[in-house]
Amino acid sequence: QGSELSGWAMGRWTYEGIDLNHNFADLNTALWDAEDNDLVPHEFPNHYIPIPEYYTFANATVAPETRAVIDWMQRYPFVLSANLHGGELVVTYPFDMTRTYWKAQELTPTADDGVFRWLATVYATSNLAMASEERRLCHYDDFTRIGNIINGANWHTVPGSMNDFSYLHTNCFEITVELSCDKFPHASELPNEWENNRESLLLYMEQVHRGIKGVVRDGDTDQGIANAIISVDGINHDVRT
Repeated sequence: QGSELSGWAMGRWTYEGIDLNHNFADLNTALWDAEDNDLVPHEFPNHYIPIPEYYTFANATVAPETRAVIDWMQRYPFVLSANLHGGELVVTYPFDMTRTYWKAQELTPTADDGVFRWLATVYATSNLAMASEERRLCHYDDFTRIGNIINGANWHTVPGSMNDFSYLHTNCFEITVELSCDKFPHASELPNEWENNRESLLLYMEQVHRGIKGVVRDGDTDQGIANAIISVDGINHDVRT
């Protein structure tokens, strides 16, 4: 069809007709309901939220690709991730789903909003296409006014996103990078797209070294303790060893 002529939905659904971008378990609603009823964190966790039972049924509308990714995330203790999209030039960060369920757009920050904004800014400011003073708008949103980053839910709500699922079900902080105005760049343009993103990807990976890190040990045996819950005062989202 030519550069930038295909619609946003082209190639979006799997062979089974499932949109992988909305296919992860919605853990947000359960968390927010528990928060509204003052159950967090003493009666309902603020992290490692379990997958709802309905989502595990064999007849649930869950793509095999989604189940495979969840299994992968549960096997490896990832702490930083990014998923790569096309069709816009912006970096989005959780939450992706609006807290007010009937709103299409609403600022919905996580308890770690400062960290997520930093991670998104690191990528956006080092991305050659986003940082260029000569960049044009992809469509009608002028993301340059806000540093080429946006809270996902404040752009458009995405229930069941991988970003929100990663944050609420695992230790992993994940953002979405919209790499290019063109969802399907020609092969001849790929080297330039790589140059636009190479430094951003490297700098982003380096952010795993920020923050507190170490080993939680048993005081008597000096052995490492698995699944120790670490809480930071003032941040209502714990992590585990």
